[in-house]
Amino acid sequence: MSEENVELAYRSYDAVNRRDLDGLLALMDDDVEAVSRIVAMEGGLHGHDGIRRWWESWFSAFPDYKIEVDEVRDRGDFVFAAFHAHGHGAGSQLPFEDTVWHASRWRNGKCVWWRVCPSWPEALEAAGLRE
Repeated sequence: MSEENVELAYRSYDAVNRRDLDGLLALMDDDVEAVSRIVAMEGGLHGHDGIRRWWESWFSAFPDYKIEVDEVRDRGDFVFAAFHAHGHGAGSQLPFEDTVWHASRWRNGKCVWWRVCPSWPEALEAAGLRE
């Protein structure tokens, strides 16, 4: 099952890079819970409506946002990916680069939870796991 979850996680990153919202939503559980990097502005994200809200606000701010996966760690139902993200601000065209950990939990072929964290220890903690 965990190899399948890793493949599903890669498919979700590919959908983001291709700007395929329908493809991403097909991988998300109807009740998915998500915490993005801009959660302070967005609040928590719940369900497909929350993912759509994240999508619209994120790509409005960073229209050329791209993810490059550096490393994946498989923990059964959980997949952790370190990725390098880059893009430009929509209004300013100022470039940004960021390396974060994306933690996701998968069940029955769907993502039921994801969170973006600044470090590996914080990603583990967010998932309720230990080293």
